[in-house]
Amino acid sequence: MNFTLSEEQLAVQEAARNFAQRVLKPGVIERDKHMTYPADEIRQMAELGFMGMMVSPDYGGGGMDAMSYVIAIEEISKVDNSCSVIMSVNNSLICYGLEAYGTDAQKDKYLRKLATGEWIGAFCLSEPEAGSDATSQRTTAVDMGDYYLLNGTKNWITNGGTSSVHMVVAQTNVEKGHHGINCLIVEADSEGVTVGAKEDKLGIRSSDTHTIMYTDVKVPKENRIGDDGFGFKFAMKTLAGGRIGIAAQALGIAGGAYELATAYSKEREAFGKAISRHQAIAFKLADMATDIEAAKMLVYRAAWLKDAGKDYNQAGAMAKLFASSVAMKHSVEAVQVHGGYGFVKEYHVERLMRDAKITQIYEGTSEVQKIVISRGLLKGDLYVPME
Repeated sequence: MNFTLSEEQLAVQEAARNFAQRVLKPGVIERDKHMTYPADEIRQMAELGFMGMMVSPDYGGGGMDAMSYVIAIEEISKVDNSCSVIMSVNNSLICYGLEAYGTDAQKDKYLRKLATGEWIGAFCLSEPEAGSDATSQRTTAVDMGDYYLLNGTKNWITNGGTSSVHMVVAQTNVEKGHHGINCLIVEADSEGVTVGAKEDKLGIRSSDTHTIMYTDVKVPKENRIGDDGFGFKFAMKTLAGGRIGIAAQALGIAGGAYELATAYSKEREAFGKAISRHQAIAFKLADMATDIEAAKMLVYRAAWLKDAGKDYNQAGAMAKLFASSVAMKHSVEAVQVHGGYGFVKEYHVERLMRDAKITQIYEGTSEVQKIVISRGLLKGDLYVPME
């Protein structure tokens, strides 16, 4: 069992940390306040190779492992979770799904531009009446021979207003249930695609979250991913990897909150000494550090399993469930350590607290993760030992 990061992974960690502190941090409060999309920051992340980290170099990607990817997400998330979720969706859902299951023609046409960050992708699964229950798709893709006629509404779509490509999950054959679901690649400028207003959110406020409507959109048959009826399986396989990215985001939130709280506690004095020297605060920091280290082990293990080609479904669910809980719990504690200063935007921790909540909701709520974990337990295939 080796807990040592490779030279490449350490270089990725340093590059992501430096970028987050040098480029993202100076403007993050204003972007959050005004819900400003971080266009220039995302462009710079693309130039650094952060938008297609795990994609093969044959398609313009970095060819890196999942461990390097989660390390980068973790560092970015200590500062700006709007940027990290944009990065996560493009890497974990769009690029991974397309590279793993797309045709050569689809990869040539779409993956190259997505991996380099020239284009950004949106994963369109959730609907007004189908969030956690992904089998209840109301969006339809009627088979018209050489194309599908797409109609329906998707909501809570990250990158909804800035993406060039949508991966849309839709029902083609209702009688077949989830076996009748397909996933289609839809170009954002297609006739019949309408993007709704940007959502005014509690956290991750500068990320681009929209409702998208599809009205009689013609999608060529060659834009279907996989065989007919593969869409639901595709979505579940892709989200299994996406959970690892969100778990890494939650880990970064917790780590960022801890670092801010620790630094503040050493500077702030009360009753004649730094508050870090008071047991009440020191014990909070100890609890934070311990839980964060435990979350890190779960997240890194899930990434290790993915890199090793082993089943990471339950491991990813466990990592997301626990890391998101740690992020929520300890970002609140970081605010408490800061006292009144933690309640104002200047000190960053209140933003991390607001950002933390969404990690318990998107890409599968905590309750859904418990369903995934418990099913694995009952099947007896949960634990894969490290070698």
